[in-house]
Amino acid sequence: MGDLIAQEQIESKIYLIRGMKVMLDRDLAGLYGVSAKTLNQSVKRNIRRFPEDFMFKLSLEEFKSLRSQFVTLENASGRGKYSKYSPFAFTENGVAMLSSV
Repeated sequence: MGDLIAQEQIESKIYLIRGMKVMLDRDLAGLYGVSAKTLNQSVKRNIRRFPEDFMFKLSLEEFKSLRSQFVTLENASGRGKYSKYSPFAFTENGVAMLSSV
C-alpha cells in the first residue's frame, strides 16, 4: 500500500507542459530531500548534462498558469509559499540525469 501512495504522490507532481510530461524543480527537490535552491545549484554546476530536451525554464505565462492552478488546488496560507521565480521543468531524461548529479 505504501508504494501505491508514493506512486500517486509522484504522479500528482507530473505536469504536461509544451507537450511533454515534466516535474518541477521544487517537487523533485522534495523527493530528494533537498531545497529547490540546492537542487538548482547542482544542476547549474553540471549544466552540460542537461540539454533543452532534459530541462527548461518555464516562461512567465506558463508559470502564471501553473501558479493559478496551485492556488486553486492547494490551501495557500502564509507568505512565501510560492516562489516568485519561474521554476525549471525536468523531462523524464532530466529526472534520470538528476540521480547521477
